[in-house]
Amino acid sequence: MLFSELGLSPEILRAIEEQGYSQPTPIQEKAIPLVLSSRDLLAAAQTGTGKTAAFMLPILERLKKYANTSVSPAMHPLRALVLSPTRELADQIGVNVKTYTKYLPLRATTVFGGVNMDPQTQELRRGVEILIATPGRLLDHIQQKTIQLNKVEVLVLDEGDRMLDMGFIQDIRKIMGMLPKERQTLLFSATFAPEIKRLASDFMKSPQTVEVARQNATNDQVEQIVYSVDAFKKRHLLTHLIKSRDMSQVIVFCKTKLSADRLARELQRDGLQAEAIHGDKAQGARLETLAAFKEGKLRVLVATDVAARGLDVTELPYVVNFELPNAPEDYVHRIGRTGRAGAKGVAISLMSPEETRQHESIEKLTKLTLTPQTVDGFRPSWMARPNERERERERERAPAPSKPEASVLAGSTEGVKKPMNSRRSRKAKREVPALLLPPRYKVEIIR
Repeated sequence: MLFSELGLSPEILRAIEEQGYSQPTPIQEKAIPLVLSSRDLLAAAQTGTGKTAAFMLPILERLKKYANTSVSPAMHPLRALVLSPTRELADQIGVNVKTYTKYLPLRATTVFGGVNMDPQTQELRRGVEILIATPGRLLDHIQQKTIQLNKVEVLVLDEGDRMLDMGFIQDIRKIMGMLPKERQTLLFSATFAPEIKRLASDFMKSPQTVEVARQNATNDQVEQIVYSVDAFKKRHLLTHLIKSRDMSQVIVFCKTKLSADRLARELQRDGLQAEAIHGDKAQGARLETLAAFKEGKLRVLVATDVAARGLDVTELPYVVNFELPNAPEDYVHRIGRTGRAGAKGVAISLMSPEETRQHESIEKLTKLTLTPQTVDGFRPSWMARPNERERERERERAPAPSKPEASVLAGSTEGVKKPMNSRRSRKAKREVPALLLPPRYKVEIIR
């Protein structure tokens, strides 16, 4: 199927085609017609499946009738609200919306915490038809009376499971209580967990259900390589691989914020352009780092799983798992950053002996055998060298040492010279005073 068969306007199709897309993904093919029909939708789709376009393209089609070039804020009331759990994901959705509205005079903006509210307030007061927001910052603007929700026609809850996990349920309920009851609600989640179903039953009207097969299989376009290495040699091996493979750009995944910061500093000392991105970084710094990476000004982006959620870099050639994730699903998400849109990609994992359990879980989930390899100069200390294995085989093939003669075993002294009976050979024994030693020790001194 083609996008042109889904009932989208020429203005939207033109913007899509300029991005190099002509065929929808499975979630887009299933969701777009349902959203266009104004039905509530409960969709299970993970990051990297094209879910942003699955809800934004039909929303733009619905809002096209409101498109105008008037400068009056009254002509641009809020019509569509997208709630996102993280600032990074909200920002990425905003970038996509600007791409899709290139030929439509619809206004859109993004608001999230961690940055000054004033520029956001100015944008909102100019009037916007589409708003992408994190729940907390949206409530801030509502309290400041810089946004009105009374004309919202479509509400999107993106990554609903994560919003619940992050404790946004009360904020979501508060926001929903301010929205018109006659609206379309779209809920996208990685799974149909019981909490998600309860949320849907509370706020949705007979929703249609769409589920894309769980992403437990990896992209065939991605070459997956595992290298065994001692943990203390990982950074040196990473630098070697980046330079020897001439990686133009790479995302390197760490499990914690501390390890991401430390690795970025070490890579900088190795002469590489590297920066870390995680939740403790100031929002302005994160956006600046992401922009530099997307523009090709930054070679290595060291990221945690949460910070990279929603990050979309076209034609990313390499992904490296510096530390294997505890959850095998995160491995699939990580390597899904490369090999997109038909392009080839390489995913490299650096595995230390302590990460064997994670490696086995990844193989079980992906149903792949990922045999660890080694790199010359970085062979793990716990792995025998080829020459050591050969010497071990030689020892095994060597004949056993001959046994002593029976007469010796029997204690015969014939032909055996007895030692001279001298003063030095005689042994006299005395005990060390008990005060000098722990109670349980008794030592014999030979003189």
